[in-house]
Amino acid sequence: MPDSLTRETATTSVVVLATTPASGLSCADGTLLDRLTDQLAALPVRGVQVVSAGGGGLGADLRGVAKIVRISSGAVVVLPADLVAHTEALALLLEHPSRDTAALVSYDAAVAPMRPPIRVEGGKVVAAGSSFHVVPEANATFRGVLQTGEADLASLADIAEELAELADAGRLGPVTPVEAIDLLLVGMVRSGVRVRAARLGQLHADRVTGQISADTAISRLAEVDEAQVRLDTSVKERDGFFATFFVSSWTRHLIRPAARLGLTPNAVTGVSIGLAVLAAVWFSAGTRGAQVAGAVLLYLSFALDCLDGQLARYTRMFSPLGAWVDGMADRLKEYAVYVGLAFGYAHGLPWRSGGPEGIWHLAVAAMIVQVVRHAVDFSFAGAMTDAARVGALWAKPVRSLLESADGGRYGVPRQGILRLAQRMERESVLRWLKKMAVLPIGERTALICLTAALFNARVTFVALLGWGGVALAYQLVGRIARSTR
Repeated sequence: MPDSLTRETATTSVVVLATTPASGLSCADGTLLDRLTDQLAALPVRGVQVVSAGGGGLGADLRGVAKIVRISSGAVVVLPADLVAHTEALALLLEHPSRDTAALVSYDAAVAPMRPPIRVEGGKVVAAGSSFHVVPEANATFRGVLQTGEADLASLADIAEELAELADAGRLGPVTPVEAIDLLLVGMVRSGVRVRAARLGQLHADRVTGQISADTAISRLAEVDEAQVRLDTSVKERDGFFATFFVSSWTRHLIRPAARLGLTPNAVTGVSIGLAVLAAVWFSAGTRGAQVAGAVLLYLSFALDCLDGQLARYTRMFSPLGAWVDGMADRLKEYAVYVGLAFGYAHGLPWRSGGPEGIWHLAVAAMIVQVVRHAVDFSFAGAMTDAARVGALWAKPVRSLLESADGGRYGVPRQGILRLAQRMERESVLRWLKKMAVLPIGERTALICLTAALFNARVTFVALLGWGGVALAYQLVGRIARSTR
């Protein structure tokens, strides 16, 4: 649940490709290019540059992009002038504080000439296609908006220039200037650049080819309430079962009031920490009433822990530092509760059954299991990031990758355990069971609250050790399978 301290000033430049005939189609605001320019003016961009190479063809368009990118500092967004999109859809990239390399995508299988197929895994675009490049097991489509972070600008410029050479030599297959941005995404992905998938959700972003399709696309925009979509997307769609149905179902109604009151995600996080500390204090009393009060406070602490992330996404005030601080706070709150539970069981009033023997051993063991689980997650994520960087250094030249239509090693479908896991994601019940199996923080919170309120700390720690051990084994098998892939 990310968070941040302040907003950054706008450092994003926009390159609009206006070489397709559809960019001059009429609409209520003039032409499609005029409409797009007005939308960009309402967003935090530093400048808008229009590439119009006339009859120069695909190669000239790509060289125009490369020339602008070479002299740019900060993120650069490339998009076509024949795009009809919600302003909020463009904001998914242009207002994202990380200003990283990302592509606007829609999770649908409706591949069309202006909707090239891609495959998304773990929120990243791992395979991208065009009319010439095949994507095995595509699960999404690219909607024509590509943002490149400052660290990847040189790669984008090199790819654009190499594509231009291939296009001039007729070695890219049956592609047209309309596919310039599609090919840039193909080149970025196949050269090893990490491209985040910015999901459209209910918003629309479509490229058009004629007046009828333009009128239809514009009329579809009115069918969606952009403000409501912004609120909906502030709530994690793929969160855990408990967080989704027992917390986010009501904290979502607090997002707008919190934003109107000027509350920052940091402030909400601070209150969440305070409630968790109070829960630990109540647990340390050891009485039945204190256990119930501690469970209620811990539940409210977790609710605010969800709300701070939702508020951060709604206001787009988040950063890697904030995410790290929030994650560390989650761990400290949980371990403070463990201490409170153990102390209350060992020194509380004798309403409980059994003696205090071994309670601290159980508490320490539960902490160790959680520490190991988090170490497995974070070390694996770091290892995968390092592997991706090494893979990019040793990858084939962009030229050879782009000349191959089969996708090469970037288009290999999942096999074995990973394929089974992918199938589980398609089944609603199995997907929820899979999420619960890993004992995420929501399920851990619910387990602590229920067992502490209804039973005692010994039951809580035994349950955490049992379920946590199963979750650890599940994680290890999954990580090993992904690593050997």
